[in-house]
Amino acid sequence: MKKTSVFQNGLIWFGAGVSLAEILTGTSFAPLGMAKGFAAIVAGHIIGCTLFFLAGLIGGRSGRSAMEAVKMSFGQRGGLLFAVLNVLQLVGWTAIMIYDGALAAGSVFPAGHWVWCLVIGGLILLWILVGVTNLGWLNKLSMAALFLLTLVLCWVIFGSGAPPAADLGEAMSFGAAVELAVAMPLSWLPLVSDYTREAEKPFQAALASTVVYGLVSTWMYAIGMGSAIFTGESDIAVIMVKAGLGAAALIILILSTVTTTFLDAWSAGISAESVSSRLPGKWMAVGAALLGAAGAALFPMDNITGFLYLIGSVFAPMAAIQITDFFLLKRDRFRTGFDWRNLANWAAGFAAYRGLMRLDLPLGCTLADMVLVAALCILADKLAGKRESSDFMTKPM
Repeated sequence: MKKTSVFQNGLIWFGAGVSLAEILTGTSFAPLGMAKGFAAIVAGHIIGCTLFFLAGLIGGRSGRSAMEAVKMSFGQRGGLLFAVLNVLQLVGWTAIMIYDGALAAGSVFPAGHWVWCLVIGGLILLWILVGVTNLGWLNKLSMAALFLLTLVLCWVIFGSGAPPAADLGEAMSFGAAVELAVAMPLSWLPLVSDYTREAEKPFQAALASTVVYGLVSTWMYAIGMGSAIFTGESDIAVIMVKAGLGAAALIILILSTVTTTFLDAWSAGISAESVSSRLPGKWMAVGAALLGAAGAALFPMDNITGFLYLIGSVFAPMAAIQITDFFLLKRDRFRTGFDWRNLANWAAGFAAYRGLMRLDLPLGCTLADMVLVAALCILADKLAGKRESSDFMTKPM
C-alpha cells in the first residue's frame, strides 16, 4: 500500500474543512453575536478535534481502516453494525453535500438543479477514479485555488464595514451552540482512520490532520456566522454574487463541494469492504457517489441539524468505547465474533445521548455522553476482572 506523507494528510483535511455545509452551519451562530458565537465555535472544535485526533491515531497505529478498527472493540460481527450504519450516513452526506453545492452553484449560474448535481457528481467520480494518493498536482492546485478564494470571501464579508444586521433570529443557548460546533468534527470520526492508516508517520499525520481540519473548520464556521451578522444574508452564494465574484464564486462552490464529498464517498467504499471483502471499495465508492447525486437531484435536503444529532448519538458512544479500549484498557477483541459488553455499553450511550439532548448542558451533550460511556467501560472491565479472579480462586486445584 502506498504511504501518505504528513503534508498529504494535511492537504486532504484542508479540502474536507473548506465546505459549504460548515459555512451554512456557521450561520446558525449569528444570534449569539460575534464574541459569544466564536467562543462556542472554538470550544466545540476543541472537544470535537480532540476526539478526531485520538480516532485518527488509532487507525495510524493499528494500520486498520476506521471500520476495521471498530472491530477491535466490538468484534468481527459486532463491528458490522457500525460499518453498515457508516455506509448509510456517508451516502447521506454525499447526497447532502451535492445538494448544497448544486443549489449554491445554481444561484451563481442558473443551469437547472439536476444539471449541477450531475456536474458535481461527475467531478467526485473523477477524484475517486484517480485515487486519494494519486491526485498530485490536481489536489495541490485545487487547494491553492480554494485558499486564495476563501481569503477573498473573508475580505468581502469582514471588510465590508457594514453594521451588524438588526434581526438575527432566535438565539440558541451557548451549550446548544457548542454541540453544533462539535457535530462537524464528530461526523468525521467514523472515517478519519481510512486516511491515517496509510500514513508514513502516524502520530504526526494524525496531529497535522487534526490541526489543519480544526483551524479550517473553525474558519468556515466563522465565515458563515460573519456573513449572517454583517450582511444579514445566510446564503453564501448570494453574498458572493452580490460582491461580484462571478466565476470565482462558482469555482469556490464547486471545488469545496468536490474535495469534501470525495472523502465521504471514498470512505463509504472502504466501509463497505469491512462489511464484506467481496465488495470492491473503489467501485462501492463510485456507487455511493452515483446514489448521492441521484438523491440530491430528487429529494429536498435543506435542514441537516437532525441528521447531525443522529450521527452524534450513534458515533459518539462508539468512539468513546474505542478510545477507552485502545488507550486505557488495552483491549483488542478483533478476533471475536461479538463483544456483548461493549455493545451493551454502546446501547446505553446511545440512549443517554438522546436523553442528554433535552438538557441545556454548558458544553453540549457529546462530551458528557462520552465521559459517561468511558466510565461504563472502565467499570465493566473492573467487574469482569473481579469475576474472572473470583472464578479462578474458586476452581478446584
